[in-house]
Amino acid sequence: MSNFKYRRLDKNDVAVLLVDHQTGLTNLVHDFSPDDFKNNVLALADAAKYFKLPTILTTSFEDGPNGPLVPELKEIFPDAAYIARPGNINAWDNEDFVKAVKATGKQQLLIAGIVTEVCVAFPALSALEEGYEVFVVADASGTFNQTTRDAAWERMSAAGAQMMTWFGVACELHRDWRNDIEGLGALFSNHLPSYRCLIQSYMARGK
Repeated sequence: MSNFKYRRLDKNDVAVLLVDHQTGLTNLVHDFSPDDFKNNVLALADAAKYFKLPTILTTSFEDGPNGPLVPELKEIFPDAAYIARPGNINAWDNEDFVKAVKATGKQQLLIAGIVTEVCVAFPALSALEEGYEVFVVADASGTFNQTTRDAAWERMSAAGAQMMTWFGVACELHRDWRNDIEGLGALFSNHLPSYRCLIQSYMARGK
């Protein structure tokens, strides 16, 4: 008999950590097209807002080449905890960031950021070491190329992190279409053109 236990995301026990989605760092992302990557990041952000998940925004060395936070994220989360780290590369090395994570009271962490092998992997590994369940949103995290991405994914997976996509995250949190068809359908339609066609077809049938 298998000892495997399916650890599902629980919307009542999840916090979202958006790490270093900064205007300068976006130029380093080449494992996704610029349009696809931006769409994925904003889709994750919209999902976090839809499910009312506590969300923490953090940046590193904003005054340097990394640049400021991508403005759309601040617009989506105007009241979210915002930690501008003065220089810590690993967000978990910043006391204010860790305090903000612990203040959520959540044990499951959804993490995404730029770049994958550093800004995502380092806090993911640190959080795992402290006993958190970590879920990395792979398509809302970007880096230089597929080689560095795959190495980061393998390292985090080997340590116990679960690799997911924003669409998988949304579906696992929602659990059942009967909870809300139009709300989740709108979320998907806003970020997936093919899903927009599906929903429009459904609506045209008069439900």
